[in-house]
This record gives sequence, C-alpha cells and structure tokens, in this order.
Amino acid sequence: MAGLLSITEPTAKSTDEFFASTIPTLGQSPTNTTPTISSREQIAQLFDLPLMDLLLQAQLIHRESFVANEVQISTLLSIKTGNCPEDCGYCSQSGHHRDKTKLQAEKRIDVDKVVAAAKRAKATGSSRFCMGAAWKHPSAKDMPYVVELIKEVKDLGLETCMTLGMLNPDQATQLADAGLDYYNHNLDTSRRYYEQVVSTRSYDDRLDTLSNVRNSGINVCSGNIVGMGESRDDRIDWVHELLKMPKAPESIPVNLLVPIAGTPIGDKVLAEGELSVLEWIRTIAVTRICCPSSYVRLSAGRESLSDAEQSLAFMAGANSFFYGDKLLTTGNASQSGDDRLMRELGLTKQFATPRAPKALPVLDAMSGHESQVMLAD
Repeated sequence: MAGLLSITEPTAKSTDEFFASTIPTLGQSPTNTTPTISSREQIAQLFDLPLMDLLLQAQLIHRESFVANEVQISTLLSIKTGNCPEDCGYCSQSGHHRDKTKLQAEKRIDVDKVVAAAKRAKATGSSRFCMGAAWKHPSAKDMPYVVELIKEVKDLGLETCMTLGMLNPDQATQLADAGLDYYNHNLDTSRRYYEQVVSTRSYDDRLDTLSNVRNSGINVCSGNIVGMGESRDDRIDWVHELLKMPKAPESIPVNLLVPIAGTPIGDKVLAEGELSVLEWIRTIAVTRICCPSSYVRLSAGRESLSDAEQSLAFMAGANSFFYGDKLLTTGNASQSGDDRLMRELGLTKQFATPRAPKALPVLDAMSGHESQVMLAD
C-alpha cells in the first residue's frame, strides 16, 4: 500500500510498480491484498489514479470478500408515496415541490398488496425486498404496520430492507425485534455540501439515525447521490465519512442523480449539465476499495446507462442492483434487459440469507397465553 500512498501524479511507471508489489495477477487467488484506507488524503489519491488501474484494483479487492461474478438483486416498492415534509432538493416526493412536479400522493399500501409484490419479486429472482415510505420519520401508529410488513416478507424467505426516514432508538429496536435485515438512510453527500441539498434535517440527524440502526443490530444501508452539483472534493468527503463510522455500512448505494424537472436540484442539473458517467464509476470503484466487505449497489441512474457502462460499474466492484421497471417514482432498467445483460456478462444471482428475528412468539399450549422469547445475537 505504501506505493499508492506515495503517488502524487499518477504515471505508468508508478502505477505498474504499485500493482506489481501489492496485487496478484488476474487468475491467481488474491491473498490479503486489500489496502487499509483511513485518511482523506488516501481517498483523494485513489480518485486520482488512472481509471483502468483503479478498476483493476477495485475488482481484485472485490473478489477477496465476495464470490466473483455473483450479484445481489433487490426489488424496491414505495409503500407510501408523496407529500413528504422534507425539502430534499432532488426528490419529487417532497411536499415542498409538489406544485411543480405534479406527483400524485398515495396513502399506505395495504399489507396484502405489499406481500403480493414481494412474492412477484421473489419469483423473478430478487433476494432482498426493500420498502420505502415518504415520511420524515414513522409515527407511533405506523410502527405496527411496518413491523407486520417485515414479518410477512421474511416469511417468504426474502431479506428485508426499509427506508422510513429518521428513527429513534426505540423504533430501531422494534424493527430489529421484527427481524429487519437492512435499514437504508443515505447521507446523500458531504457534510459541506449538505446544506445545498436539504434544510429540514441536519447531517447529524442522519448520523444519529444510522447510529440507532447500528446499535439495534440491524445492518446499515447508507449511500449517496452523485451528480447533484457537488465537487469531487465532496465525493471524497462522503467516502471519508463512511470510514469515520464505527463500522462501514454493510450496503452502500451509489446513486447517479436522475434530474427531475420541478425539483430545485433537478432543474439546476438539467440547465447546467449532468455528471460524467465515468466519474460515477470512479466513485463506485473508490467506494469498493475503501469498504471492501460492503455491498456496493447500483441504484438510481442505471436506466440511462449503456451495456458497456453498466459492465464498467460491475468491474468497479458494484455487486448489487435493483430489479424492476420503477424505483419509487423514477424509472429503472427493464428486467428483461437486466436478464440479458447478466447472461452476456456471466453474472449469477445471490441467494437470500435473511437474519432471524430477535423475538419469537411462543404459545403456551395449556393456558393459551402468548409470550415472546428473545434470541441471542
């Protein structure tokens, strides 16, 4: 790793020397080649590497923690859409932008309809079912509903993920007791650029929710959105924020902004131009190197990519993506197209490994009294 840390201006010679000393040849079994990245300077140096060298390093490091050519597939369903009280500048679901976006708000979806959607997702090959609600935080009356959803979906043998806004410690514990596998709460961007994105919750509010999720025993899912007008320095700072956590998120979505007309950030990007796809792929590769054991997920923005661009993203270490024609309110790549591309690339689907709930119901056969048994972690 010392060779990488000494790089100031990447050259063919310095990069070749780095790979020769730290990374095995393709086809060999990589052994203990994962570098330890901790400083902002190290992350910045990774961003400055020649792209092909960066991708090679990311792919080899990826293979140390994951099965080569295997991807985790998720399906995302909006269980409550629109009229969100947050003012996120990229989001069509914000009630602050509804007069311009004209998004039709929808109430909570009935449990049986969510379960039916989960069954369809499993039948088509998804191993994780993600549910998102346009709330600032779930209310007390919402909690029994989301707990029931978790249990019903887990009974199908699927991993579960939810994104419901901010959580307090008690809410996180309730979701953990129900057996929730992952909770998504994105940082979105750097602390410095954050005030350009949203004002109705602070950066520390987001970190507090992630801490509550982590302390409850649920896997953390937290990513970003690139292409919102931020600089590379902001992308470096975001990766550094992940490394400052007690443990990196188990799942990291790296979204490419889908600019939506009528949202402040969407309008700005549509007027000024979108971020290069290669810079997005570079961000994926750096994320993979810095968080070698995390799932790195392709989320928003994938529907506009060519097969070659998606292939580069997988080469960069992405190993999770969303199935289905829709992500909450924006489009997604077609499932038939995904299946075709996976065949051409030789990618296989990962099987689900849902965690057991912390509490199991126990019925006393004599008295009929129902109680709960807490399981050890």
